[in-house]
Amino acid sequence: MRLSIWPGAGQSYAGVLELARHAEATGWDGVWFADHFMPNVEPGEDDTWPVLECGSVVAALAAVVPRVRIGTLVYGITYRHPAVLANMAATVDRISDGRFVLGVGAGWQINEHRQYGIDLGPVKVRIDRFEESLRVLQGLLRTPRTTVHGDHYRVTDAVNEPKPVQQPLPLMIGAKGEKRMLRIVAEHADEWNCWGRPDRIAHKSGVLDQHCAEVGRDPKAIRRTAQALVVVDGPLPEGNTPVIGGSPAQLADDIAAYAEIGLDELIIPDGELGEGADRLKAMDVIRSIVSDL
Repeated sequence: MRLSIWPGAGQSYAGVLELARHAEATGWDGVWFADHFMPNVEPGEDDTWPVLECGSVVAALAAVVPRVRIGTLVYGITYRHPAVLANMAATVDRISDGRFVLGVGAGWQINEHRQYGIDLGPVKVRIDRFEESLRVLQGLLRTPRTTVHGDHYRVTDAVNEPKPVQQPLPLMIGAKGEKRMLRIVAEHADEWNCWGRPDRIAHKSGVLDQHCAEVGRDPKAIRRTAQALVVVDGPLPEGNTPVIGGSPAQLADDIAAYAEIGLDELIIPDGELGEGADRLKAMDVIRSIVSDL
């Protein structure tokens, strides 16, 4: 099972780079970065905490951190035209010499769309638009020219050169909706991502397998990735976000459970790992647990 780190976007670039370089030096497999512009808060709450822009960060990491995979978890498709995103992805894959993973999703954070005047729309519209965007992305990344005349995007005999180093460039889709989104994963994705503890991921993965059977796709062709907040040694935070660990022994049991359900990659957010040297020590404990599986 691969192991990757997910530095939070609300810290300095120096902090992100420290985590990425430590991961590279200690045998981790990847570094992921989220695509947001501000904290996810309600109107009237503090929305001024700094947030680094995803595309700029993954390009920077691709240039200065060797070996590990670099990926987006995930680009909100509403924020950039998919033709522009295809060009960005191909360039980052070139910078990294073939280590980039293009993670995309339908978009969800309300305050970003409201403040920036970006249309989000109801769920059906989001999914329709997302499905259409994948036709643009895959065409521009994998074929010489692309024409898509849809309800949301229109590209005509369009080119995207140079192509990525990887052919095909891995496409990850972040999705949890069992009716439509996981079917889109079955039809289009090379990798799938979802938040959840092992039992939830096992259930969602089973639904994805069913969709693969219906569309004639080998379910083993889609790598399964997941994340939860991780506490190495301490009390578990309250809230609705999935969390694992609490002690090194419990964390080992939780990580083993992911391996038992066939998870291909466990992604560790850094939010509960502490600060400074303590954060790096927590990473080392997690790396040791995974190495012992």
